Amino acid sequence: MKTMMDAIELLEHDHRMVEQLFRDYRSAASDEQRRGVVEILIRELSKHAALEELTVYPLVRRLLPEMADEVDDHLDEHMEVKNLLAALDRLSAGDDRESELVARLRREVEHHVHDEETKLLPALRDAADQAELDALGRRLRQAKSAAPTRPHPGAPNRPPALALAAPIAAFYDRIRDRLGGRPRT
Repeated sequence: MKTMMDAIELLEHDHRMVEQLFRDYRSAASDEQRRGVVEILIRELSKHAALEELTVYPLVRRLLPEMADEVDDHLDEHMEVKNLLAALDRLSAGDDRESELVARLRREVEHHVHDEETKLLPALRDAADQAELDALGRRLRQAKSAAPTRPHPGAPNRPPALALAAPIAAFYDRIRDRLGGRPRT
C-alpha cells in the first residue's frame, strides 16, 4: 500500500492548494483576510517555483532532452509569476492594486498549471520509473521546509547557481518572515 505521494502527485497537490487559495481570496470578507491569503500565496508559490527549478526541471532536462524548450517556457512563466509575487509582496492590506495583481497572477498560474499537467508532468511520468518519482517526492518534501518563502526574480533559476542562491534566499526570507510576523511553514 502506497502511503507517500510521489513527486508528480505532490506537485499536483500544490496546484490544487493554490487554486483553493485563489478561491479563498475571492471569498475573503475584509482587506486583512485578503492580505493574509496573499501572503500565503506568496509563500507557497515561491516555494513551489524554487523546488521545481531546483529538482523537477533538471530531471525533465535529463530524461527528456527534447523538452528543453518546454522547460525554458516554464522558467519564463516562473519569472512572470515571481515578478507578480514581488509586486504583491510590496503592497499592504487594502492597496487598490492588489485585486488586479492577484487576477493577473491567477491567470498566469492557471496557464502554467494547465501546461504542466497536460504536457510536462505526463511526459515525466512516462519517462521516469516509479522509484525515481518516489525518491524525488521525498526530496521535494524535505526541501520544501528549507525553500525560499518569497519571490526572488533576480536570483538564478537554474542549477548550479540556483543550488547556491536558494539556501541563502531561504534563510533571508525566514528572518524577514519572523520579523514581519508572518506565519511559519
